[in-house]
Amino acid sequence: MAESLPPPIPLSSARPPRREWAPRRLARHLMDTSARAGILSRPLFGRLPARRWVPSEVHSLLDYRGGVLALVAGQLSSNPVARRAGRVLGACAIGLALVTDTRLSVAKLVPIEAHEVGDYVLGKAAVLAPFVLGYARTNPVVAAVHVLVGLSSIGVALVTDYRCVTGMHLGGERLTDPEGIGA
Repeated sequence: MAESLPPPIPLSSARPPRREWAPRRLARHLMDTSARAGILSRPLFGRLPARRWVPSEVHSLLDYRGGVLALVAGQLSSNPVARRAGRVLGACAIGLALVTDTRLSVAKLVPIEAHEVGDYVLGKAAVLAPFVLGYARTNPVVAAVHVLVGLSSIGVALVTDYRCVTGMHLGGERLTDPEGIGA
């Protein structure tokens, strides 16, 4: 007895594969923790970040957001010192994000570990700037924005799953992905 196969489906009636909804595709891309997402950074001081649960791409988006917030808050101030501080903080944050070795940067010039150190330095500078430069009393809204941007920069840096694209690390290149997110 020969088994009969069902007749082939004509190509004209076959359904094309469904396209993935754009926001879902973006979310899947941003939350990717596979080896395709990049190469893990070496922990700063052997310990930091404490727990890696923020994807590197989300961190990059938050860097751009923080830089824009610091820049815009400074520009809206009537105090020239607060304006200059906002310009410097915003330009440094955006500039560092643009040249770091990540998937959402323009040029891959800065190793990911150096970017992490820059996050802590910029965060501390943003927190201290209103008090050191003296615009905390005259422009409390701008000062609050700068302090919040600095604290969020430090907080997010502590829990980011830093990954690079090209394998460029401080102290040499590492071309393998030894562990998964959260390890």
